Amino acid sequence: MPQLEVWEKVFVSNEEFLGDTHGSLGCAACHGGDVAATEMDTAHDGMTARPDEATTCASCHPETVEHSASSLHSTLDGYWTALGSRASNETVPALMEAFDNHCASCHTTCGQCHVSRPASTGGGLLSGHEFKATPPMNTTCVGCHGSRVDSEFKGRNVLESGVAIPADVHYNPNGMACFTCHSGDQMHGTSEMDVNHRYDGDLVPACTDCHPDREGTNVQHTEGHLEELSCQVCHAAEYKNCFSCHVQKSDSGVPYFQTAPSTLDVLIGQNWDKTEARPWSWVVVRHVPIDPDSFSYYGENLLPNFDNRPTWMYATPHTIQKNTAQNASCTACHGNPDVFLTADKVSPEELAANEPVIVEQLPSMGG
Repeated sequence: MPQLEVWEKVFVSNEEFLGDTHGSLGCAACHGGDVAATEMDTAHDGMTARPDEATTCASCHPETVEHSASSLHSTLDGYWTALGSRASNETVPALMEAFDNHCASCHTTCGQCHVSRPASTGGGLLSGHEFKATPPMNTTCVGCHGSRVDSEFKGRNVLESGVAIPADVHYNPNGMACFTCHSGDQMHGTSEMDVNHRYDGDLVPACTDCHPDREGTNVQHTEGHLEELSCQVCHAAEYKNCFSCHVQKSDSGVPYFQTAPSTLDVLIGQNWDKTEARPWSWVVVRHVPIDPDSFSYYGENLLPNFDNRPTWMYATPHTIQKNTAQNASCTACHGNPDVFLTADKVSPEELAANEPVIVEQLPSMGG
């Protein structure tokens, strides 16, 4: 028998599991079945491999489950905020079909973080049915956030020149995991009530949570810079930009998607959606994987209002460095078109959508 990964094994240790709080409840408490049955066939009646968190987890963790059910992790409302603004009432049904086929599996449940891997990555127990209060980052978080965040954070991206982009300073040398900054309250939705996407509401987490005394610590940390620039404008190294994702089905009906090649860059754009929590004029922007024909398999012109929302969006890359190319000197940023999202860097068919983000006047040394 070939060597199996941990999550491929179905093994429950009596000693470890039965000594755990969840194990003491008994299998049927979560998975159902008839504990009084004397025959195998009837003992498994009503049994489920994936318990309903609303009736199992909620019996002991009611507040967490209540919040989590309406969190962005569970509802995926962030996707619908973006798609809905580009769609129309007539095209939503076709988009919902595409969404159910290709996107819906990315949502999480309690079990898919605390006892198993996310279903979208193939599932499987994390560690012999052991419940993890703090899930292991490398088999849960990066299962869904691996294509960009994981590679950026751990320094796995390489420029065309062959130069490797360093790992985020929080990961190396500081060894931080996702949960150091992203609290359970945030991931369970406790701190994101009534938000429509991940950059809605309060700035959580914020750089200033750990770095409150910014002024005076650096010659570039002037009052003007701190008011006008997000921290990432100066401290983000190259991050990934994805340009399209086309969803389709194979001849046998299996959903799949095709993505266009990505690029690695740092680009500064105008903050098109200023809020009290994000008041800056300048932010780094990332191209999101969308184009007018992304859902063409499911119908023609399903995004008739494509220009309602930029394709170059406000971003918080996980490539943070103290020293970057754009803060190497004053002229590395001021008057330097290479680091700004100018019109020549935007596809002609996306110019209208990105009008509020595109930089027409480069900031000079005078302002």
